[in-house]
Amino acid sequence: MIVRIMGEGQVKLDDSHFIELNKLDDELLEEMDSGDTGGFRRTLGALLEAVRRLGTPLPDESLEPSELILPPPDATLEEVREMLSDDGLIPG
Repeated sequence: MIVRIMGEGQVKLDDSHFIELNKLDDELLEEMDSGDTGGFRRTLGALLEAVRRLGTPLPDESLEPSELILPPPDATLEEVREMLSDDGLIPG
């Protein structure tokens, strides 16, 4: 799957990594629901770091369609809330 982190670029992620990413996504949703801004910030950072660590960066000139778009690390709780689907940021 091709994942874009807004403002950073794209990475290719193997589907096997989505179990780990979904756990972080679930934590992020809980923190958003409870209004835990500090927890939200930490978990968003951990989620994006996991995508960077587990994924293979695509060249900047690559124009692959992104199947998943994640917010930038400095996104606010409100901005991320607008990006959510019923499953959170990460489907599944």
